[in-house]
Amino acid sequence: MRLHRNLVYTVIDSIKLIFNEGEYADKVVQKALKRDARWGARDRKFVAETIYEMVRWKRLYNEIASTKYHYSTENIWKNFAVFAVLKGYKLPDWNQLQGVPTRRIKGKFDELQKVRVFKESIPDWMDEIGVTELGEKQWSKEISALNKQAEVILRTNTLRTIKKSLQKKLAEEGIATEFIPGYPDALRLVERANVFRTKCFKDGLFEVQDASSQLVAAYLDVKPGMRVIDTCAGAGGKTLHLAALMENKGQIIATDIYESKLKKLKIRTRRAGAHNITTKVIESSKVMKKMKGTADRVLIDAPCSGIGVLRRNPDSKWKLQPEFVENIIKTQAEILESYAKLVKIDGKLVYATCSILPSENENQVKKFLKNNTNFKLLKDHKVSPFKSGYDGFYMALLERIN
Repeated sequence: MRLHRNLVYTVIDSIKLIFNEGEYADKVVQKALKRDARWGARDRKFVAETIYEMVRWKRLYNEIASTKYHYSTENIWKNFAVFAVLKGYKLPDWNQLQGVPTRRIKGKFDELQKVRVFKESIPDWMDEIGVTELGEKQWSKEISALNKQAEVILRTNTLRTIKKSLQKKLAEEGIATEFIPGYPDALRLVERANVFRTKCFKDGLFEVQDASSQLVAAYLDVKPGMRVIDTCAGAGGKTLHLAALMENKGQIIATDIYESKLKKLKIRTRRAGAHNITTKVIESSKVMKKMKGTADRVLIDAPCSGIGVLRRNPDSKWKLQPEFVENIIKTQAEILESYAKLVKIDGKLVYATCSILPSENENQVKKFLKNNTNFKLLKDHKVSPFKSGYDGFYMALLERIN
């Protein structure tokens, strides 16, 4: 396997932005892929995957390279050399790659496989919280699964097409997909591709959404004609799924504290052909009071640590701080307490997170039920990245009984 100078330089420049400027990896990758219009699919794949690999294994590569977390250009090249050696690339005769100690790199890698924080390339505090909440054995399995590259999963927009027809149309555009047993609207890409350039995407036939995330809207047990409130809608991936499940009938009110996110949702609703969605910015408690006790269904896709989605957001390992997790647990409790008031008697709500920590999940629900005897738990579901191969999620279906 050969390394090409312009591709590698793009990776190095991108890593500088992520490690030194604090930019988000997904945004940096998007910019990097626009750097040269002449690049083919293989070139683009190398750039995107190498950036994510260097971010994912930041602590491991840094320890092997002995760069002490100072990300000068020289040290980023040393980290890249570790990546290249471990991936089996033939090192070219470039100044930046002179004297790379190949044998030492491989030996150090083998030695560090005995220490989980290096083997799985995670901060000490994250390892500690994982062991405390899940136990040594389970945490080891989950964090290993969360270090695997995320697959690209599509959700068929059933307002515009059916899964079989979408699969055929994508194949005509050169994109092969597979059905996933147990996920009625999901298609998995056989090979990674830029699906956003396809006519199918522009025509609103699908959304990119992990298989685990596709379970959440369905868990809410919506029916056409209902009044549904999506309380932390963001850019609306689950909102759009709810619209499809409701066959565009009834009303979905998508709320968020960020107007910018809801603006993105409006663009997505037009493409998806979803006509039963209205958006509301939560600017004050008055907005909430007007909706009290009015909803047949409420979705609380709560803000969380995001530990369940580290596969697709590896840079969050380095951005996330322990105090954020402590604070978000308090915020989740407040949100659940507040937004539960929107549910009608005999109505239902789903509390969901993309975390695998019990403190953010079942413990939150237990605490809520203890303080709110007018609700009961119908069922809950934990999605393990290790067992499922997809993102880590939690969802609980609650019913208001009086």
